Amino acid sequence: MDIALTFLFGVAVAAVVVALRVRFLSFRAQSPADYDGLSPQFDIRRHLSGPIRCEGVIYGPFGKVTSRFTARMQGDWSGDTGVLSERFLYDNGDIQERAWHLRIGNDGAIHATADDVPGAGEGWQKGPTVLLSYPIRLPPEAGGHTLTATDWMYLIGDGVIINRSQFRKFGIKVAELVATMRPEDRG
Repeated sequence: MDIALTFLFGVAVAAVVVALRVRFLSFRAQSPADYDGLSPQFDIRRHLSGPIRCEGVIYGPFGKVTSRFTARMQGDWSGDTGVLSERFLYDNGDIQERAWHLRIGNDGAIHATADDVPGAGEGWQKGPTVLLSYPIRLPPEAGGHTLTATDWMYLIGDGVIINRSQFRKFGIKVAELVATMRPEDRG
């Protein structure tokens, strides 16, 4: 009986350690408030405006690069509403296009929609960061699954943005994306 109790205690401790790690020491533990008051100030109306060049990689669930891509983006704004058009070219030759329809609230809240986003994305811009969380439906050739996406964008300076995104299914990370974005005219 002591072995069974010891085993159950060990399982409980491991579960608590994992839960604490996820809550306080992981990608998902970040909060927009962590970056409030820091500079430079990320304003998507300014930093995601005009022609943008993007390069990135997608990692599979085990950390291996599964895809590389380049993208051309175009951000067009009228006040607090805008459209960010994206055209991705993947290393296998596939092309994917998306148009984000964005709206910024007075408090920095972001509301985002796109054709492959069932419902809407919600997020915040605080300090040098932007957080956007949304469901995304994969294309049929990629299985057609709907994943939960979390994008963190970090304004580095000189208009350069580092984007890190995680994609989850049933709470389990199935992919991660890391990309750079910069104004097109910066070479």
